[in-house]
Amino acid sequence: MKVYYYALTMLIGVVLTVHLAMNGKVGAAIDNPRVGNALFWCIGAVTALLIGLSGWRSDALSPLKTVNPMLLGAGILGACLVFGIAFLIPRIGAIRLTLIMLFGQIIGGLVLSHFGWLGSPHEPVSARKLVGTLVMFAGVYLATL
Repeated sequence: MKVYYYALTMLIGVVLTVHLAMNGKVGAAIDNPRVGNALFWCIGAVTALLIGLSGWRSDALSPLKTVNPMLLGAGILGACLVFGIAFLIPRIGAIRLTLIMLFGQIIGGLVLSHFGWLGSPHEPVSARKLVGTLVMFAGVYLATL
């Protein structure tokens, strides 16, 4: 069953890269990455509402009062993330952006897993993981020269 999850994760990675490149292209085409980003978020918000409404229950938002308000800042992070990517793709290219961003995600994943933060299972950083991260860094470096 995990193979299915891994394949889905890889597909999401491809879709994310295409999505980000599309966002960057719109921002470059209209010469305003901020407006391009806002447009993408408006379309995304409508889509998210439609998806959310497809599973709506009358008590769907009741547990929201137990959610730490800081966690809702993920929306702000997401908007800044997409804006930053829309700004960077025309300047450094999709491959460099994706590889460098992937390296950042690996570092973030190591930290989140090491401390078990934000619901991640606790997996301490090991020497093997550090070596793998260094190999990844070397690959990013070679691929982005």
